[in-house]
Amino acid sequence: MELTTFWFLVIAFLWTGYFVLEGFDFGVGALLPVLSRGEAERGQMLTTIGPVWDGNEVWLITAAGAMFAAFPAWYSGLFSAFYLPLVMVLAGLIVRGVALEWRGKVEGRERALCDAGIVTGSVLTAFTWGGVFGHMLFGTALGTVLGGLLSLSLAVLHGAVFLTLKTAGPLRARARRAALTAAAVAVPVAVLALPGLPSANAPQEPGGWTAHPLPWVAAVAAMVTLAAGVALVWRRREGWAFAATAGTIVLVTGTVFAALWRAPLPGLTVAEAASGPYTLGLLTWIGLIALPFVLAYQGWTYWVFRKRVTV
Repeated sequence: MELTTFWFLVIAFLWTGYFVLEGFDFGVGALLPVLSRGEAERGQMLTTIGPVWDGNEVWLITAAGAMFAAFPAWYSGLFSAFYLPLVMVLAGLIVRGVALEWRGKVEGRERALCDAGIVTGSVLTAFTWGGVFGHMLFGTALGTVLGGLLSLSLAVLHGAVFLTLKTAGPLRARARRAALTAAAVAVPVAVLALPGLPSANAPQEPGGWTAHPLPWVAAVAAMVTLAAGVALVWRRREGWAFAATAGTIVLVTGTVFAALWRAPLPGLTVAEAASGPYTLGLLTWIGLIALPFVLAYQGWTYWVFRKRVTV
């Protein structure tokens, strides 16, 4: 495998990890005022993500850094073309991060303001990321809105399922009902959005990328895992349901990057966007050394904080 393809796959992997892990963070934040009944349950919800949310954002930093180093033309073009949405993403992440850190140090009106910041930052960031990738693929306002709705609805569903897995008591029961309600939105949005992803941003000549089976298989598999996740929530199989919603996000993200493979930005191919062979070779050695440590640290963190959270 040549290095340009290798680093495109690495970046796709990093973005996928970010959307899977931050996805339930965003979902928990968005559901904070919906599911909690009092300060004790709000604390219970936030404790489920408290030890991991900042570590999950490392995936975004790593993905952006890898894009900057391996595909500088893609990185610069993306940030130039989507300057305002990406500033909104940055603002949402800052507001949410500050609110999560300050919440335990303030009381009364200031704590309520932090809760509002958590909800706003979670919803804004989840929706905007989907809108950015939707516009990259479809280039239309409808594609932008549909991408934002798909990203947000999947995050809320993923977060609700995560809460059924990580909490106990009445909150767990409400999270299950919220997951089924979120599925009532996520499934129709996915039915509208997913069929267009494999052919988005692709050349239309006979035998081109639109004829390649892999994106279509991934899109169909995403619908299957989404339906399986809903069924597993209904059957109260929280662990398998969480694996299914995570699998849905993996497959949707994989379909998106498969569509971006030929042209990550209009008029720009992956080969044209890539750095030189020397830079890619140096990055490969750095990645092979550093990435296993990141994965090991994240795995250890989730193992340490694996138990359910009570009030």
